[in-house]
Amino acid sequence: MGGGEGMDVQLEKKTWTTRRILMLVGGIAFIALVVWGLSTMTGGRRLNVDRERVTISEVKFAPFQEMISVTGNVLPRTTVYLDAVEGGRIEEIFVLEGEMVEKDQPILRLSNPQLQLSLLTAETNHIEQINRLESTRFQVEQANMNMRQSLTDMEYQILRLKRDYDRNQNLMSGQLISAAEFEATEDEYEYYVRRRQLTLTAYRQDSLRQVIQIARMESAIDRMDENFTVIQQRQDNLTLRAPVDGQLSQLNAELGEMKSAGFRFGQVDKTDAVKVRAGVDEFHIRRVMPGQRAITLQIGDIEYEMIVQRVFPEVQNGRFDVDLDFVGQVPPGIRRGQTVRFRLEMSDPADAIIIPQGGFYQTTGGNWIYVMDSSGDYAEKRAIRLGRKNLQVYEVLEGLQEGERIVTSSYNTFNEVDRLVFR
Repeated sequence: MGGGEGMDVQLEKKTWTTRRILMLVGGIAFIALVVWGLSTMTGGRRLNVDRERVTISEVKFAPFQEMISVTGNVLPRTTVYLDAVEGGRIEEIFVLEGEMVEKDQPILRLSNPQLQLSLLTAETNHIEQINRLESTRFQVEQANMNMRQSLTDMEYQILRLKRDYDRNQNLMSGQLISAAEFEATEDEYEYYVRRRQLTLTAYRQDSLRQVIQIARMESAIDRMDENFTVIQQRQDNLTLRAPVDGQLSQLNAELGEMKSAGFRFGQVDKTDAVKVRAGVDEFHIRRVMPGQRAITLQIGDIEYEMIVQRVFPEVQNGRFDVDLDFVGQVPPGIRRGQTVRFRLEMSDPADAIIIPQGGFYQTTGGNWIYVMDSSGDYAEKRAIRLGRKNLQVYEVLEGLQEGERIVTSSYNTFNEVDRLVFR
């Protein structure tokens, strides 16, 4: 068989078997779990933090006033728009945009041939109507003169025939004249009396008709005068004039352009006073009222007070507009279009527990905060409830007391541990 060849070879025993590896991993996990449980029982998860890298603030009991930050633009307090009353072609421009103007100063002139023709036609009709009235009056005077002359002749005849009638009546009673001669005189006398009466009646009626006719013609002339005046005013409206003293801040006009009635050429801003117009988030629309106070950020190292004068009810793109006036002094040199940043007061001052604003809010949403121990060695996580805010502080409703110290800087790197240990 020869020297033991063909016998089994002894294998080397392995130190790290799969079973041992699994047992080791399980042991480490068990130890970690125990350590975590012990840490939880003794204060939760901890994180060592360099004290100099966090901001520590004090909880205070102090006056609190809710404010919001708003940005507005300076506008003239009074702006008058330049709208075309009449349409036409731009013939002349007398003033350029940006120049100062005085009230009634011509700005530009339009031409309108149709309006000019209407003016000439109205003037011609007016003259013709006046001529007709004068002609009618002359005819009435002539007729009145002829009628008075006829009445004068009739009265003369009646007077003469009355004398003959009285004389013949006496002669008739003495039978000195014939009955036929007396009756002829009587008939002629009575004829003229009746004729005079009829003429007087016709004269009164004609006079009444003539008075009515003249009155109507005069009324027509008055209406034509009013119409002519209106047309003249329309003609004057072709020259656009400054409505007030101020600055021509906008002018949209080029020579030769045709513009229709109602076109807005621009505006004149009065320079004696300014206002601030600002857009506010619609969330506050029910809480912003005329009379509310606002304080500007420093303008030339000075803060200025303003008062809300007007609140516009329309909401556009999630915002509504308010107009504010400066109280007392206006910032010197302030110009139209300049940006003004200010704090709008949303409540009256009242004492409350307050904490400074800080980066912690982005992580906690105001639901919890790190509160320092009295020793100052660590800070623990505590649930709180915040209320209103202004530009510097939050109002605390629950969870904090005056004098406590809190961490108000950012919590982004803390991973929401339960305790911060300072070193």
